[in-house]
Amino acid sequence: MSDLTGVEVLWLEKRIENRIRFGRVVEERKIDRHRRVLSFAPGSIFAFVRWTSNDFGTIISRIDILRAVAPGQRCSTVSYVTPGGEILLRLSGWPKVERVLQMVDAVEALDIDPTDVAPDHWHHVHNRLSVNENPRPYTKARHQAWLHRQKVMR
Repeated sequence: MSDLTGVEVLWLEKRIENRIRFGRVVEERKIDRHRRVLSFAPGSIFAFVRWTSNDFGTIISRIDILRAVAPGQRCSTVSYVTPGGEILLRLSGWPKVERVLQMVDAVEALDIDPTDVAPDHWHHVHNRLSVNENPRPYTKARHQAWLHRQKVMR
């Protein structure tokens, strides 16, 4: 059993798209023409976006921001993620997924890698968007405070 968290990504044109929006992949394994398994080290944060459609349009739009777990740690089961992960954010429905993707873009516009964002920010975004409220934006000052806290806690 591997110490890594594996995520199966899949792409079938105009039908299914399971992809990683951000995250530091440490290993990649090709299964076939349409499927790969991307692996993440314990403790790393990544965003997994799933979209499915049929002849009538989109039927599933979902985003999960997860922290990869170490062997033996408790985790939540997430489709296509082995063994699972610690859920920082889990939203479905295109309007909410689109808002999260816009927030990821805003973080990147600050020259901050979304994998380095304070995990509690993703919890905050999840909680606010779940009740149709606007989350606070992530700022450079907030990020500096998070980095400082990490140094102090080591």
